[in-house]
Amino acid sequence: WGILFSHPRDFTPVCTTELGQAAKLAPEFSKRNVKMIALSIDSVEDHLSWSKVWGTGRREKLGGRSRRAGQIRQSSRTCTRCLTLRVPRNLTLSPCAQVFVFGPDKKLKLSILYPATTGRNFDEILRVVDSLQLTAYKKVATPVNWKPGDSVMVIPSLPDDEAKKLFPKGIFTKDLPSGKKYLRYTPQP
Repeated sequence: WGILFSHPRDFTPVCTTELGQAAKLAPEFSKRNVKMIALSIDSVEDHLSWSKVWGTGRREKLGGRSRRAGQIRQSSRTCTRCLTLRVPRNLTLSPCAQVFVFGPDKKLKLSILYPATTGRNFDEILRVVDSLQLTAYKKVATPVNWKPGDSVMVIPSLPDDEAKKLFPKGIFTKDLPSGKKYLRYTPQP
């Protein structure tokens, strides 16, 4: 699993807080076998100067442990062009920050576009990674506001008899005004 997150420029206040939070949460991402890297258009010299501002060089001390803080510099912006959303010509975007989550199959699993004025929520990115990893290996989906440990949904394509075999802790449905019983839940496997 991998996360690539871009930022508009070095020395921006919002990005400074994001890189600090990414470094702080590095052990959580590592527990999930996720590698993170930041993508920037600025020079290596700028990165090194900026890293002194937010407290890191190639290694950072947080909580008494040393952690890697990785960045990619790309002067040609080729990587950014490949990953950037196609935007209609009549729509202008201000500088933005993107997050890309890739699975072990090297396929894009999630992309989020943030305006440069809004910091990314790395707790949410961790939650999404937990969901992506769970749903990649189990025949479940995660409902709105799901958190690890909450009940999950049985995927609609799974017949009831097979679902009962796969989820021995039981399956329950939510009552809907229509009376339909298609919202099937089970404890997180």
